[in-house]
Amino acid sequence: MTSNYLSQFLIKNKTMSETINFSIQSKSQSSAKTRIKVRDFELLVDEPQDLGGTNEAPNPVEYILAGYAGCINVVAHIVAKEQNIQLKDLEIDIDGDLDPARLFGTSFEERAGYRNINVSLKTSTKLNQGQRIKWLKEVEYRCPVNDNFTNKTPIKFTLNSN
Repeated sequence: MTSNYLSQFLIKNKTMSETINFSIQSKSQSSAKTRIKVRDFELLVDEPQDLGGTNEAPNPVEYILAGYAGCINVVAHIVAKEQNIQLKDLEIDIDGDLDPARLFGTSFEERAGYRNINVSLKTSTKLNQGQRIKWLKEVEYRCPVNDNFTNKTPIKFTLNSN
């Protein structure tokens, strides 16, 4: 059984077996800054000054962590409701270590992405050990962003130039 909001969304828009497509459009503003359109929202992506940007917005790998936290938040609340947990509050802290050597072309020994990511959830809701384990495992299992981190996702690059 899903949350009422999600159930209503699925009933109005899709069945449980259909996919939902998400998309963005972006336009480069400079070598480090990108303006991105997402539905009716506009985001700015930039780099800190020490990485060649103007520090006007989070960088792409920070947005990845922010998106991960947002996804965990949604799934955590859905799962809590399903498991009859009255989630009073939830804080999600995420950090990760990334070696920029491949990005800057100085070494190709390490991967370009995060080496590790640490997720810390905090709540004042009292959970026994069994509830805690069951809830966390289900959140981890059902979070789409977590799935993208832990499994390969086919990606196809194309270039249209004149």
